[in-house]
Amino acid sequence: MVGENESVTNPAPGGVADRLREARLAAGLSLEDIASRTRVSVRHLAAIEEGRFGDLASRTYAVGFARAYARTVGLPEQEIAAAVRAETDQLDETERPRPIAFEPGDPARVPGRGIAWLGVIAAVIVFAGIFAVWRTFIAPGVPLAELASAPAPSASATGAPAPKAVASVAAPTGGAVVFTATAPAIWVKFYDASGKQLMQKQLAQGESYTVPADAVGPKLWTGRADALAITIGGKPVAPVSTKPGKVKDVPVDAVSLLARPASGVPAPVAAAMHPIVRATQAPLTPPTFKPVPPPT
Repeated sequence: MVGENESVTNPAPGGVADRLREARLAAGLSLEDIASRTRVSVRHLAAIEEGRFGDLASRTYAVGFARAYARTVGLPEQEIAAAVRAETDQLDETERPRPIAFEPGDPARVPGRGIAWLGVIAAVIVFAGIFAVWRTFIAPGVPLAELASAPAPSASATGAPAPKAVASVAAPTGGAVVFTATAPAIWVKFYDASGKQLMQKQLAQGESYTVPADAVGPKLWTGRADALAITIGGKPVAPVSTKPGKVKDVPVDAVSLLARPASGVPAPVAAAMHPIVRATQAPLTPPTFKPVPPPT
């Protein structure tokens, strides 16, 4: 017994349904075999074999499924498609497949869900890459109009005096600190701020020692500071002392050596020895001495 909501359509003898079913049986195939080769569900294939084209979603699906079925069992696709169109035209309005908004070519050839998701992910990655390139290399951090209209800072706005023109000189500003003995057998000891010894020996004349760049607060202890020539970054600087005598705990990093005057040298003379001071200040006037009358 057929239910009230079920519709049964008896296929016409010699129609499309009979031809497809007979070709399948002649090939020794089951509906499951046809479904695995065409990617059409067994339910739809059974509807085609029974001539129930009205149970399919639309006429386009009916034609597409029938063509895929015919291709699998070796029947002419165009002839089967034309026969399905003719049979669906003869259906009543209640049995005719409902039209859909789009009309795909062959539903069996529609890509699977996995391929569709891969396409979506690839599109997202491409758009993300394009946005990153645009944000990094094309979009400026500050609009060019603002950069062009921004006034240059003046000395009055910053509160600092305007810099004076200084003659270009090659003054040491940093680099390796090197001590070179200018006399034989000069005893020296170098150590850091914690008292850890860096080097202790007697330097031969012409022998050099480079203060380690990673030493923290390096210091010097020697009895002949006047016999030690100092260079910073390959450029000579004022010696630690100009007279023989013991010196101890003297900072020998580049900043300290450039900031302090040499021991035993008057401050004006030590300042005049610095290349930047010589370039920016007037030459020092030698001191004048009043003659002392001879004793009577």
